[in-house]
Amino acid sequence: MPHVVVIGAGITGVTSAYELNKLGYEVTVIDRHLFPAMETSFANGGQLSACNAEVWNQKATVLKGIKWMSKKDAPLLLNPSFSAHKYRWLIEFLTHIKNYKANTIETVRLALLARQRLFEIAEKESISFDLEKRGILHMYHTKEDYEIAKKVNDVLVEGKLERNAITPDEMRAIEPTLTGDYFGGYYTAGDATGDIHKFSVGLAEKTQQNGVKYRFGLDVVDVKFTQDKAVVHCKNSSENVNPSSDGITEIIADLVLVCGGVGSYQLADMLGDSVNVYPVKGYSITVQLKDERSVKNAPWVSLLDESAKIVTSRLGADRLRIAGTAEFNGYNRDIRADRIQPLINWVNQNFDISTEHVVPWAGLRPMMPNMLPVVKQGKQPRVFYNTGHGHLGWTLSAATAVLISQEIAEKFPS
Repeated sequence: MPHVVVIGAGITGVTSAYELNKLGYEVTVIDRHLFPAMETSFANGGQLSACNAEVWNQKATVLKGIKWMSKKDAPLLLNPSFSAHKYRWLIEFLTHIKNYKANTIETVRLALLARQRLFEIAEKESISFDLEKRGILHMYHTKEDYEIAKKVNDVLVEGKLERNAITPDEMRAIEPTLTGDYFGGYYTAGDATGDIHKFSVGLAEKTQQNGVKYRFGLDVVDVKFTQDKAVVHCKNSSENVNPSSDGITEIIADLVLVCGGVGSYQLADMLGDSVNVYPVKGYSITVQLKDERSVKNAPWVSLLDESAKIVTSRLGADRLRIAGTAEFNGYNRDIRADRIQPLINWVNQNFDISTEHVVPWAGLRPMMPNMLPVVKQGKQPRVFYNTGHGHLGWTLSAATAVLISQEIAEKFPS
């Protein structure tokens, strides 16, 4: 049976390992961290959101980004300091404005496939991850925002998404905790929310029980190819404080699958490919609901406030996740207070809950200029990619894991 080394134990790596294991492959997953899902798959917005499948390649987005550059609390922030990688990515992003509609429809298609597959996996493997199938409610405060949303909705519906326009009264009937003023909304009943970290860890444990090996605390430093093998060279990562050896660890396999998140750019370069992933930082807060009032007044239905570009997910009885913002600032992972405070303010403005106990987080979304994930074979036939999912890794990964596993099975049958 062929042996596949999967690089990366985030949501894409773990779902890929699951699908490959099901097809009969021997699988080893490598990650630089000591546990699964410790980077972008740790504390995202929680939404499994086909309704959020619109790609960002629009002139309006670019103009807003330019306008917001001087505002520290803006939803989109671009550090203008020079970086060849960043500006090359931005130029390529502009070239895909013409593909806005086609790429949005393709993203909807993938999201609907992924939603169905993720529900199947969760049920079959009995994974507990605070799943809530209550839909997602998009909220619009002004007529202008709502009119733009109508056009977006037409594209999403063309992609076969079931999404309905609703009135402010209907919005409050769907989510009674809403207190703001709204012009209108859109509701996608089939979408859901859940804790991506809990799911990833739960699925990793299931795959481990089924024979998948996990090698944590290792950085991939090189990959060599012989006529019929791939030799992956690793060294202990900075987190590996109790190394069994300080030298190079060799893992011999038949195939390599890159699921490296924002590290995929460097990994692809090492493997002779160009995968133009750029890290786009997002922030979240997890509000600990410690009193009866907060538990009662925190929303259960997932929300997306279009003007603030902020999303919510209820993660069980005692946690509310709030996420948003996009920051083009390289591989900087710092949690900035001036980016966290607007999320806290938004909660205080919209809900009667306590924000005394808040856990902040920042993660880097692995984003491609065309906003579509990279699911393909590399120039070297023993290399494959499942990466670059941007802000939709949680939403799309269950589908792309199936697609890349099927492609591997066609070319290297188990």
